[in-house]
Amino acid sequence: MRNTEPMNSTNIPAGFEAMIPAMAEGQGRILAALHKYGVAYAPYPAQLPAAHSGGRAAARAYPMQGILKYHGLADWAQRIAYLPSISINNAAAHTITAVTFDPELASDQARINGVAATGRELERVAQVLDAVRTLAGVHSRATVVSRNVVRARIVGKGLGTSASGAAALATAAVAALFGPDLAGNHRFLSSLARLLAGSGCRSAAGGLALWLSYPGVAHKESFALRLDQAGQLEDAALITIPIDSRVGLKTEAAHHDAPNSTFFKSWMLSRADEIIECIAAAQRGDWRTIGQFAELDSMRLHGVTMSGSREQKLIGWEPENITIFRMCNDLRAAGVPVYASTDTGPTVVLISGRSYVPQILAAIEELNLGLEAVVSGIGGPAELVDFDAAIGEIA
Repeated sequence: MRNTEPMNSTNIPAGFEAMIPAMAEGQGRILAALHKYGVAYAPYPAQLPAAHSGGRAAARAYPMQGILKYHGLADWAQRIAYLPSISINNAAAHTITAVTFDPELASDQARINGVAATGRELERVAQVLDAVRTLAGVHSRATVVSRNVVRARIVGKGLGTSASGAAALATAAVAALFGPDLAGNHRFLSSLARLLAGSGCRSAAGGLALWLSYPGVAHKESFALRLDQAGQLEDAALITIPIDSRVGLKTEAAHHDAPNSTFFKSWMLSRADEIIECIAAAQRGDWRTIGQFAELDSMRLHGVTMSGSREQKLIGWEPENITIFRMCNDLRAAGVPVYASTDTGPTVVLISGRSYVPQILAAIEELNLGLEAVVSGIGGPAELVDFDAAIGEIA
């Protein structure tokens, strides 16, 4: 058995030192709320099983849609966010990833959606592989093949497939070196998935997932857990409207600029109370409150993003977004509760109840914008799948 020693506290960016007591106190209140409502999560393993120098495994994970969102990374190496966040896994798409560790391989190799990964993309894959290798005490390089499977003609920007890719990679890599049992510890998995994409930790947890984070938090304390553990949100429906970014928006650019916004620190300080309200809403199956927060925080996310630079404004929405927001207002005025959520890009996910889906689809059609709408439920956590079947799906 290998020990898992605690990692040091993570980076606190200059100018944010005074925020830490309030953010740490907020995390304490969130943990107390989880205990109050009986939301359980696995302990971080004190010891790891013996590892193999080689092995293979495959996993599936779902992209996420932000509810209480985040931008900005306080620690880029450990991908620690400035504030805790909540998202919901979206079954409109999934990522399948297969990982093979081979002691004879000279270097890591990755193919994503049929294209060889290079540069920054390969570096982010290797960061997750390196973390798993370090824990396992092995040096074997890996071959990674991955594909995003989307139930739509286009993927769009802002669907959250980087999160599902991170979660699937972490799950497959852990299972390949340590075996399937450790891959079932979603707290452990989420902290590793975070190293490729912060939102990957929530994708790993599944359902309506909370990511605990603030500047300076220890690696093991920045993880995700599922809030709807008893199926409380089964009546919720997600309608995904993929929209491409015409400006080629890059999420990492938004992460760099957002903390410079004068709105950013207020956003941080309001977060704990809203998360506690979302925890309570999840326990009573209240998807309306969750949808309200998702739409509200879509506006705040883009306000922070657009005000992070004096010179280069990152405007993530397209004209279709404004039309959809107004459509939701009109539907709510007519008694149809539906809420629009966007993350960094323009792709929209509408949150409502299953019985309202026909009315919402009819309203989208009446916009005459040629938009595609994919109806789905909530996606589960990252999970292992048959390796040969996964290779067939990726191919």
